[in-house]
Amino acid sequence: MLQAQCDNPMELAVLPDGRVLFVERFGRVRIWNPDSGQTVVAAEIPVHGSINAIIAGQQDRGSWEAGLLGVTLAPEFPTTGWIYLYYSPKGDVPENRLSRFVLKGDTLDLTSEKIVLRVPVQRDVCCHEAGSLAMDGDGNLFLSTGDNTNPFQSDGFNPTDHRPGRHPFDASRSSGNANDRRGKILRIHPEPDGSYTVPKGNLFPAGTPRTWPEIFVMGCRNPFRISVDRVTGMLSWGEVGPDAREAKAERGPAGFDEINRTKTAGNFGWPFLIADNKPYRQHDFATGASGRAQDPAHPLNRSPLNTGPQDLPEGRPAWIFYPYTPSARFPLVGSRGRTACAGPFYRFDPKLASTRKLPETFDQSQLIYDWERRWILAVGVHPDGSPGLMQRVAPEIELKRPIEMELGPDGALYVIEFGSGWENNRDA
Repeated sequence: MLQAQCDNPMELAVLPDGRVLFVERFGRVRIWNPDSGQTVVAAEIPVHGSINAIIAGQQDRGSWEAGLLGVTLAPEFPTTGWIYLYYSPKGDVPENRLSRFVLKGDTLDLTSEKIVLRVPVQRDVCCHEAGSLAMDGDGNLFLSTGDNTNPFQSDGFNPTDHRPGRHPFDASRSSGNANDRRGKILRIHPEPDGSYTVPKGNLFPAGTPRTWPEIFVMGCRNPFRISVDRVTGMLSWGEVGPDAREAKAERGPAGFDEINRTKTAGNFGWPFLIADNKPYRQHDFATGASGRAQDPAHPLNRSPLNTGPQDLPEGRPAWIFYPYTPSARFPLVGSRGRTACAGPFYRFDPKLASTRKLPETFDQSQLIYDWERRWILAVGVHPDGSPGLMQRVAPEIELKRPIEMELGPDGALYVIEFGSGWENNRDA
């Protein structure tokens, strides 16, 4: 254990000198030093969703997934000290920000902020902010965003409520909308002046009407943790799914969590498809009637709040998917609540002189984990890209809800445990 008593810890980055930078949801940026064994506060960023406001009753549950959410290092970090943070700024501006800051020693210079990208959001009701960050080997930055939609009035199925005044309950206007940055994984190339360009190969070429060229993946519900293999460019992410305990013919499939992997841009279906492209029906929340099931080859977005094309790209199936109940296809994932997360891809290096590196038995494995089920799995990958052998990683360790993991230069796996609670949680 490097640090105990963290307060809503979210993401980490292992610095080249062995220090560990990590962020807490209520705004603190902290650094653990291996020489001293101590942790210092590098900065405190004023964020929407602060714990004091929540305790005082000044903010409702619509704010309880906001805050300081993601961190990653710029490729130029050794010479520039640049880091990227994704956070919900304090105040009345309903947006999340991707910003670049300069880290000087153990201090984050808040005056150095350059706002790279803004994601407009609604703060009326919760949920689903996502906010994970990762860099690839070409200097492209990936950012995951949630559908920013309330799921609790849809009976555990897809929230596509098209009634007037119900916009926070319609994921069609975010995840299913090619003209919205929510419910996506964005891919951009940050430039030295704090701006960005859009790399080729994203889902919609620049100039495509009513689309955002930054979108690499669309059709996400809450892609809470992402990872990018810098060797191959493979993007992986965990997708936290809806709550239906069983399928209903008039609505659609039961809820599934997903682990996804892709090197190419695509539409992964939400809120019209889930798991291995199981389709939902368009439900009329006013009359209770249900229409035709979506066609995975030609999903359609008929929401009046959709500002993008009605015809969407073909749906892509999940790599691994599992429900509340035991999975016959992936039995090692178990059963109960679900919060799927994707970690790094591991390659065993026999030349690396480290007593902390993961063993060779996990070589060439995609590491995945589940916040609710509290396990870490190493999943082999077949030559055709399909999932192979699954193995438990450190099953002897009783985890308190793993919420983030990164491989360090020493080959060790650095893991954040969130703790046993969710809101005012400090037992991590």
